[in-house]
Amino acid sequence: MLQITSDKIAYVIIRARDYDSGVSAWGAEGRGQHGNEAELRAFIAGLNEDEQASLVAVMWIGRGSFEAEELEEAIATARSEKTTPTEDYLMGEPKVADYLEDGMDALGLSPEDAEDDVLPMT
Repeated sequence: MLQITSDKIAYVIIRARDYDSGVSAWGAEGRGQHGNEAELRAFIAGLNEDEQASLVAVMWIGRGSFEAEELEEAIATARSEKTTPTEDYLMGEPKVADYLEDGMDALGLSPEDAEDDVLPMT
């Protein structure tokens, strides 16, 4: 069972895309990639260990390292094989936003609905 909410995963997806593009979905253009990277790193670092392990597991499922049915095994592996801070590990994955989105899809979660819940109303 995932120990992180879809909204938190969606936040990471949005922020990772912001970082990749250098533009914020919240209209914070001009702060550049450094501000987006710092915010994303701080958010991931602020998650508890269970949330971080679940986030990594979702990314691994999206990447194809585990099947959706292996979620518990993926979470356990994320806990036992952690050697670097989760934010460093995830930020080092070039397609992390895509993998998280694919992982959510594989788990039957709607990344679009979660992203809609996270993005502010304009």
